[in-house]
Amino acid sequence: MLIQENVPLAPLTTLKVGGPARYFVQAHTIAEVGEAVSLARSRNLAFFVLGGGSNLVISDAGWPGLVLKVSIPGVEERSQGDKSLFEVGAGEQWDKFVAQAVSRNCAGVECLSGIPGSVGGTPVQNVGAYGQEVADTIESVLALDLKDGQVRELCNEACSFQYRTSIFNTSERGRYVILRVTYALTPDGEPAILYADLKKYFAGWSTKPSLADTREAVRQIRASKAMLITPGDEDCRSAGSFFKNPVLSDEQYKELSQRATAKGLQIPSYPALQAQRKISAAWLVEHSGFSKGYGNGRVGISRKHALAIVNRGDATAAEFVALKEQIQRRVEDTWGLRLETEPVFVGF
Repeated sequence: MLIQENVPLAPLTTLKVGGPARYFVQAHTIAEVGEAVSLARSRNLAFFVLGGGSNLVISDAGWPGLVLKVSIPGVEERSQGDKSLFEVGAGEQWDKFVAQAVSRNCAGVECLSGIPGSVGGTPVQNVGAYGQEVADTIESVLALDLKDGQVRELCNEACSFQYRTSIFNTSERGRYVILRVTYALTPDGEPAILYADLKKYFAGWSTKPSLADTREAVRQIRASKAMLITPGDEDCRSAGSFFKNPVLSDEQYKELSQRATAKGLQIPSYPALQAQRKISAAWLVEHSGFSKGYGNGRVGISRKHALAIVNRGDATAAEFVALKEQIQRRVEDTWGLRLETEPVFVGF
């Protein structure tokens, strides 16, 4: 196991900000993950697990302890009843796995195409997009339990998945290191054409879209919103959506509707959002004075997506936090709602 010192972390993230890790280990096996954990404990080092770096804001000071990058590879497929199970190493690139699943004509993750990051990060925030989320297909999660050093397999129910949450980022945050994820996909299944963007894309098609068609559509839609990593495009230098869509109670929705009516506005409503009483965070941001392309400095809002805060060149983490807080304050003053952030903040 190679232990590196003072390793810059910014290049390992999609946002490209943040200071160095005092110590850095890249683990390719479960045994190496265990060694890294033992090292951190023996030296009493603060411990952080880095995945694909796609949903992350690292402080300018970096991380004072040990950063472990889990790079366990491998995809194994087997049949179980009417499902195809894919056991995927936490270090595999998520979109590479989605492409493989679609090539095998297995449905369940096609709408999650183009999302950057690693497989190990998907259960943590219950990654979702365009009407699908990984909670729909995760069979189990293999993880190292830092409480007692045992490797445990957690079933779907044990992960307590909800909108963008799981035990891994709430009640048991910091307890587990994810090693492998098993997904149960549907062979020859139908693609999920639920969101308005996808329905619009396929409007007028005389044939039923395939899983491959749906994957391509999602990637094109994401690219149009700068949510697909494209080298050289500064609008892609982001952590993805910076804010979660608020989930409202009936009373909160009524109050929001009254505020909108008083301003001569109507809250956009889509069946996929409405089912969970979710409100578009992008709409709230744009109707609080933050249009696409906002900002003239090193940090601003993407020209293609109102929820993406982008690094326009040599930005600092502090600048991202300042804009984040400005947006949160304005949305709360305007609409009475506090937007929750989606990325993980490290070292603050």
